[in-house]
Amino acid sequence: MTAAVEALAPAPGSPLGLEYRPAGETLWIVLRRIPGRAHNFSPALLSELQSSLDRLETSGWHWREPGREGPIRFAVMTSEHPVYFSVGGDLVHFRDCIARGDAAALREYTLRCVDAVYRWAMAGGEVATVAVVQGRALGGGFEAVLAANYIIAEEQSEFGFPEILFGLFPMAGGMSLLGRRIGIHQAERLMRDGRLYGAREMLEMGVIDEVCPRGEAALAVRAWLRREEGSRRARAMLRRAKLRMAPIDRAELGRVVDEWVETALALTPREIRVLEALIGMQRKEFG
Repeated sequence: MTAAVEALAPAPGSPLGLEYRPAGETLWIVLRRIPGRAHNFSPALLSELQSSLDRLETSGWHWREPGREGPIRFAVMTSEHPVYFSVGGDLVHFRDCIARGDAAALREYTLRCVDAVYRWAMAGGEVATVAVVQGRALGGGFEAVLAANYIIAEEQSEFGFPEILFGLFPMAGGMSLLGRRIGIHQAERLMRDGRLYGAREMLEMGVIDEVCPRGEAALAVRAWLRREEGSRRARAMLRRAKLRMAPIDRAELGRVVDEWVETALALTPREIRVLEALIGMQRKEFG
């Protein structure tokens, strides 16, 4: 899997790698590792995600570049980091906005997170999407995973919403996306405890779709692509029916953002100290 990610050869310093593979009509979307930076949904990553989705939606999910052009039937989201799919939101940005009482900046950032996750989820009506997790998917990273049609995780992977530990809650569609998979009551319970869940636990709960051995994610993706291609049109109709029967309410996501910003600006000193401790842990982890 690592070799496949490195073969994408993205622009130096870019937090997002994209490669279209014509033979399988597959687009690979890679959250790139930037040395010395937390592996999170930074403003730079959000900007690249949004501009990439703009181009893809405008083209009708058709890839165009010199010498490489064709329809996109499948989209695979994965991570270049060896330990983390993503740690989620930009905690330093949260802390700084809260410190100066900047509701507008907090709202602008959270709306961009919602936009990226919502559009990735809606892309599943056009192309078959899969999220591939080989480490920890936390907070907003977990929400991005949940937005895919299908979720593959290696056995060492872990998932969780740690926001409750510092007085917040998932703000980019976590309740809606998780509730569509396991029901609202169970989704709320999972968000309340703030703990990490292993891949096998997530599979048993119905949150993810497949667990494979460590180092075999690439094989699992290839098998998924073969299955999807085998009855592609029927599977596409099932995905669209799911979106109709269990739609994602964009207006509701906007209301969650308003409530999240209000809650963030009212964090207690104790909750701010927990947030600072998590920032310190990330700095130690990522250098």
